This record gives sequence, C-alpha cells and structure tokens, in this order.
Amino acid sequence: MTSELSPQSRRQGPAMLRGKAVPPTTTDQRLLDSRGPSDWLHADPWRVLRIQAEFVEGFGLLAELPKAVSVFGSARIKPGSDEYELGVEIGAKLHQAGYAVVTGGGPGIMEAANKGCNDAGGLSVGLGIELPFEQSMNAHLDIGMEFRYFFVRKTMFVKYSQAFVVLPGGFGTLDELFEAITLVQTKKITRFPIVLMGTEFWKPLFDWINGTLLAKGTIGPDDPDLFHLTDDPDEAVRYIVDGHTKAEQALIEQRAQAATAEEADA
Repeated sequence: MTSELSPQSRRQGPAMLRGKAVPPTTTDQRLLDSRGPSDWLHADPWRVLRIQAEFVEGFGLLAELPKAVSVFGSARIKPGSDEYELGVEIGAKLHQAGYAVVTGGGPGIMEAANKGCNDAGGLSVGLGIELPFEQSMNAHLDIGMEFRYFFVRKTMFVKYSQAFVVLPGGFGTLDELFEAITLVQTKKITRFPIVLMGTEFWKPLFDWINGTLLAKGTIGPDDPDLFHLTDDPDEAVRYIVDGHTKAEQALIEQRAQAATAEEADA
C-alpha cells in the first residue's frame, strides 16, 4: 500500500518534507540553476561528501604502502638542532629496519624524519593538513597528500602505520601521542609500539603519568608500559621490531591453537 502526500508535502530522496519545510524548488532545479548563492558548498550534507572523498583518496593513495612507522614532532624545530638531527637519524634507521616513514609532511621534526628516510633510499610519506597559516609540504617526500580534516588525516596515520615514534613537540604532537595511547589502551589497535624519544623533554610527563595518574588510580597499573622512553635511535627501532616480532609469534600461536581446537571438535 502506498501513501499519498498532501499538496503541502514532498518527498526528497529518503526524506519527507511537509508544510514550511518544503523548498520552493526541486533538487534538480537547484543543481542545474547556477545562478544563486553558493552557500550549499558549505552545508553539512556537502561536507559529508567531501569527508567521504578524503577517505577514499587517502585509502586509495596509501592502500599499497609497505609496513610503516609514523614519526611526530614539532614543526618549529630548526635544522641543525639536536632534535632535528635525531629526527634525521631515526628516519634513516627506520628505513634500514624495513619501514617506510610517515610524517605530517611539514617542516621541523617532520622534515627531518622524511629527510633521513629519503636520503637513505627509503619510502618517505607526508600527510599534511590545511591550516590558517602557511605550512608547505617539505621537499623530502615520495608521496604526499594534504587533508582538509584532522580526523581523516589521523585515521590515515593509525591505519597505515604499525608504530609511532614521538619526538619533542607541542599540542599537535601531544594530540597524536595521547590518541595513539588511548587506542592501544582500549585495544582498538594492536601490535602498535609507541616510542617517546628525548628523555629530558618527556620525563616530566612520564613522571606525572606515574606520580599523579597512576597514583590517583585514573589509569591502570600496566598503562605506563604502553609506551617506551629512550634517547637511543637503535633502541627505539629495536623496541618496534621486537614488539612486532612478539605480536606475530603470538598470532601464529593463537592460530595454531584455534586449528587444534577445530580438529579436536571435528
């Protein structure tokens, strides 16, 4: 049985509009009539399509990316500084361990890690973000993409990286760090080592986590072990490789146990 609409009602795709909600023109009319305001470009339904397009473009660009590690750190760090040189070194060593390097694509620590990887012959990736102030993509990228939306970009970092290395940075760096820790803590992502490099910079945060959060019971007793603190690039890379090796061995054992259980039930 079909229902009839009153003259004051109109179906618009899956929606039913009635009374004053009925627009004076149809969707086709508004699409084909180019004379008029462009406010629709900034309406939420159009934004949904734009967001969808960013996900599709990002997934398409990165789908065949080999195993990778994302490196985060401040865009304000200058070339020649100790932190910058540390970024260059970790970028090179990650490539030597068989990883592509993914950064935010900008200057500072991001540029350093991309440079280290690129100069060593590795695959260097930058995922930039549209900002109100100028921040161009650095010159050491094999693959680069600039996003409109932070949450789409952050999804790409997590989906296409197998670990995070976090060097000294500001609010953006802290945002990426704590999102990664939260995702690991809640088991939204697995086999995901997180390394903080720069003990002098990170130790006050580490002490606060242990001395305040843990002491107050706002985190679990094992939560401080979700990340590793070091100054040594070799130790950082070894921690990542060992973490992935242990995870792969555990997965093999789980599959073997599952196969054994199925055979026993057969």
